[in-house]
Amino acid sequence: MAGDVDLEQQRESSDERQTKIVDVLVDAFSELMDADPNAFRQKFRKMAADPFAFYRGSACLFYADMEREEDRWADERTSRAWIQGDLHAENFGTYMAGDGVFVFDVNDFDEAYLGHFTWDIKRMVASVALLAWMKAISDGDIASLIKTYVHAYVEQVRYFVESDRDHEYALRLETTDGEIKEILLETRLNTRVGLLDDMTLINENFERRFRRSPGVRELDDSERARVHAAYEAYLETIPETKRFRSLTYEVKDIVGRQGFGIGSAGLPAYNILVEGPTQALENDVVISMKQGNVAAPSRIVDDERIKGYFKHNGHRTAVSQRALQAHADPWLGYTEIDGVGFVVTELSPY
Repeated sequence: MAGDVDLEQQRESSDERQTKIVDVLVDAFSELMDADPNAFRQKFRKMAADPFAFYRGSACLFYADMEREEDRWADERTSRAWIQGDLHAENFGTYMAGDGVFVFDVNDFDEAYLGHFTWDIKRMVASVALLAWMKAISDGDIASLIKTYVHAYVEQVRYFVESDRDHEYALRLETTDGEIKEILLETRLNTRVGLLDDMTLINENFERRFRRSPGVRELDDSERARVHAAYEAYLETIPETKRFRSLTYEVKDIVGRQGFGIGSAGLPAYNILVEGPTQALENDVVISMKQGNVAAPSRIVDDERIKGYFKHNGHRTAVSQRALQAHADPWLGYTEIDGVGFVVTELSPY
């Protein structure tokens, strides 16, 4: 009899959890689902097929759970730290900084916001545990991995507190070894020409244009004009110190884009082909202009000072990336289309 009662309680608990998951996802994504149901069919199918894909696509659920958690490390200061917001093991990668140096760092800031610093740690730890579990690593080894990660985090924070050169810190070829150095070395093999060959072609007038391949959407004259105007406004958001004197920033082509990652499903986006530093075709630049999403942590951080600081979610994403990344993309900026915020970055081969 007692076993039957326990089983019934577990079933009720499971049913309640399923209901909560559905409610949270609907609350977070209903507007985007209405706008692009096909994108969310694909998103949810990927999430249903893979536990880590589910984790990546449900940051809103993570924060719904964090809202109920007691956090003994959170006070007036530590509960308002700038956080990445979706820190997991697949949100790291390489890029070329404005000074031409390759850097390994966090590379996704769509969910960045101000909140408890522990939220980033917990989300990263959970991702490590989940990936390890999927690879059939033992519970003891998973616990050891997590302990190593947290100890390394504490040591790095201690360095930042005690050092007067913390602003110079970055994971570069000269400062890394092991797997991260290997990744940085492999990145050097990528080329801008390779990226351009994948995404563009040379037409009969010897001009580079985007390929009209799957996932690319042709724009009518009205939409193209709105995107071009948004691009011109975006240029004013690039800090003076980041602007390229050798670039004309001339637009050569604009297309709509679909098929971004699980976390960006349904968000309108555009690619813009821009003249490079010379008239040579091999140094043209591809710019991504993507609608900013509602940051998952913002759903549980009730602070009007923070909300009032950001003009829109494109502005929030760009400002957060500059605050959190070692050396941010020199093309990073923001703009608006029809009153909706967009974040703008380079689609880099690195």
